[in-house]
Amino acid sequence: MKRRLLALLAGALCAMLVTAQAATKPSAAEAQPAKAAAPGVELAQTLSTITGVAISPLLGVSAVGAWKYFHTPSEKRAKLPWFAQPWFWVPAFLLVALCLAKDTLGTAAPTALNKPFDVADTVEHKISGLVATGAFVPFIAAVYSAPDAATASLSAAGFAALDLHWLYNAILVPIAMVVFFVVFLASNAINILILLSPFTTVDAALKGFRLFLLSTVTVTAFANPWVGALCSLVIVVIAYFIAGWSFRLSVLGTLFVWDLVSFRRTRFTPNPAANWLFLGRKTNQVPARTYGRLVRHEPGQLRLHYRPWLVLPARTLTLPAGQYTVGQGLLYSEVVRVDGDEVRTALLLPPRYRSHEAELAKVYGFAGVRPIGLRAAFRWLKELLGFKPSPQPAAA
Repeated sequence: MKRRLLALLAGALCAMLVTAQAATKPSAAEAQPAKAAAPGVELAQTLSTITGVAISPLLGVSAVGAWKYFHTPSEKRAKLPWFAQPWFWVPAFLLVALCLAKDTLGTAAPTALNKPFDVADTVEHKISGLVATGAFVPFIAAVYSAPDAATASLSAAGFAALDLHWLYNAILVPIAMVVFFVVFLASNAINILILLSPFTTVDAALKGFRLFLLSTVTVTAFANPWVGALCSLVIVVIAYFIAGWSFRLSVLGTLFVWDLVSFRRTRFTPNPAANWLFLGRKTNQVPARTYGRLVRHEPGQLRLHYRPWLVLPARTLTLPAGQYTVGQGLLYSEVVRVDGDEVRTALLLPPRYRSHEAELAKVYGFAGVRPIGLRAAFRWLKELLGFKPSPQPAAA
């Protein structure tokens, strides 16, 4: 099913590009004005623009707006769309410059100081992406605004001719929004990885990779519109194949950011019947980071009720039998499965569960709480220095 959808999407894009390119070749009797952009070239540029904006929405929208502003005669600038007005793209460029300075200078700062700025960057990325999806992409994707030269010449000669530019736009705008969505998901996944990474070097590598993708699309589009469109199409295809992975990671990151920013744990209490959390690893063909409700059934079975893509028909996953323990981390906790000396992550708990690990262990009958990750390292250091750790309560 996924391959057929990809074939349909790629076929529609390629067919429209080829058709537009063939339709814009000037005939011997009639040539287009030198300064007028051919619809085929506009379509190729639109694909590159949408891909670039999806990678970095705020920078992309403000760059397109500034470009339109400076390439429009002064007497016509008042009629430009909102994103091409200085009141939008000037503050947007200032905000992008601050983010760039943070990314450049922040590599030398400790991770704990960088994370609040990464949270703000992730929130900005989501907000600007939502704005671009609804207000920017439909406007920029409507490249067919007037009848083509052949239709105009036939009408002038007295022949009946159909003006189908509205039909092209009706087909192109939904395709453009799908393209933007899948690329934006992949870009947002990079932001989430930056947010969850505990190492500044990994953060810098991910930010450099995102900048490389954006610069590649921009440079190739300026060098040749068709090369830029081909490069963008490659990115779209890759983003499509990882769309499910990107979506699950985006959901996880969104909930983690919300819990951290809103201090959700101060108003949260585990539900005695079912609790929302994430699958920690791929289990019985159900992918990692699947979001669902964990329910305990008799006799001692743990079942995760979830919906693929959050809206598809509900499904149920029965977790493998074994001894489960709540692992208490520094930023977020986990439910781990203990098998002898081997400890495996089974479920991921959003930050709202911090300081509620003992209550959760009691709800599901887990074998108590144990430190993991950095918290385990800190506990080991305290014991090494002679400080006695406080006892962890066990489940009833």
